Amino acid sequence: MANTDSLNIRVFSLNCWGIRYVSKHTPQRYAMIGDMLCKEEHDVVLLQEVWSEKDYLFLKKKLACSHPHSHHFKSGVIGSGLAIFSKHRIHETFLYRYSLNGYPYMAQHGDWFGGKAVGMAVLKFGSLTANVYVTHLHAEYCRDKDSYLPHRVVQAWELQQFVRHTSVGADVVILGGDLNMHPQDLGNRLLLSYTGLRDSYLEAAKFDGCENGMTLVADNPFICKKELAPFEKGIRIDYILFKGSSKTAVYCDFMSTTKGSVPDHPFPYSDHEALTSVLRLETRAETERDGPRTSKNPDSAAGKAAELVDIVTEARTEVKVGLHCAERMRYTASRTGAMGLALLILELAIAAVPWLALGAEQPFPRTSFYLLAALCFAILAATALLYVFYTMELKSLQGAEDQMRLAVGSLQEKLRGFPLAQPHDAHLRPPGGQGPGVFKPEE
Repeated sequence: MANTDSLNIRVFSLNCWGIRYVSKHTPQRYAMIGDMLCKEEHDVVLLQEVWSEKDYLFLKKKLACSHPHSHHFKSGVIGSGLAIFSKHRIHETFLYRYSLNGYPYMAQHGDWFGGKAVGMAVLKFGSLTANVYVTHLHAEYCRDKDSYLPHRVVQAWELQQFVRHTSVGADVVILGGDLNMHPQDLGNRLLLSYTGLRDSYLEAAKFDGCENGMTLVADNPFICKKELAPFEKGIRIDYILFKGSSKTAVYCDFMSTTKGSVPDHPFPYSDHEALTSVLRLETRAETERDGPRTSKNPDSAAGKAAELVDIVTEARTEVKVGLHCAERMRYTASRTGAMGLALLILELAIAAVPWLALGAEQPFPRTSFYLLAALCFAILAATALLYVFYTMELKSLQGAEDQMRLAVGSLQEKLRGFPLAQPHDAHLRPPGGQGPGVFKPEE
């Protein structure tokens, strides 16, 4: 392959765990992060959980020389927590907020208040246009009984849609952040299969870091080991993903993670390990750009398409589970509200007795009536808000399920128009004797 140009890009990603008054040693850790970023001089820095504007401004001032271009993505009640710092000029930014993001009454988790989202920045690496994305998906608090799984699946679905539709004209695509998903989780498979993004850890020619690329390790002093059960050593939930285009080939030459405590400091940068990927961008020759981009192996392409059908179908199943739960919760809210309304009507009827029967005395103390009325109004207000919230959740889940249904139909239609698969793929053949053929997930 004759390449006309080659460029190395260093990408950094870290969940900073910057919850003021909750996270431990926040000022000291931000100072450590700033010192490290000034020293390492990465081309692109993708940060999550930078919740405080004050902390962002501190980093912006500290990195003014090494990373003069930056942007803080604002969303939700306390902000998305997403920030990007770059040696290269940021030409455009855009933020997409996920339609589902947990429950407001689960205040101890706090995801809903953060307004989880994906931020996009358009950069120029020489003559190449790069779409750089930073995101943070809903956390997984209990793997055995994950009530947030439908929300996280919808977030992964919206993330892949956002990346695909906004990166059409980009030469290079880079996505970094805390996906809160294991490598083989449904949402991760959905994201990678649809977008064609590649995992730096799996693609790296050389790796240096925690075992199996783990980013949430049991040895971290900020981690409660019970939260990692049944994974004794840790899990990998932070990623740097990338892909090229017809114009540019992208390779990961090296990837590393931090390894716990920082030298000369009593604690690490965060409760997550930081990631660094060295990406090599190579401009393709003109003859290679104009060449065919479809697979020459119909069976392989058909297998990928069929696999994508299975993944989207599995995602639809999880979304339907979320739909049933939301419908049940909305019904519970409406029934509780009806009981509160009935109680209020009963109280008003009792209160009207002295007015209708002249001279009659109030059968109950007035204070009791006021307290009961306050309780009734509180029940009505709370259930009304919950009813509205669950209705909005239902609409978002129904919308995502409709989109997935259309996507599966489109994929199956493509599969019907291609040559017969090999015998071992016979179970993938649709009725009528027609088999799958070439398909590009990005389409």
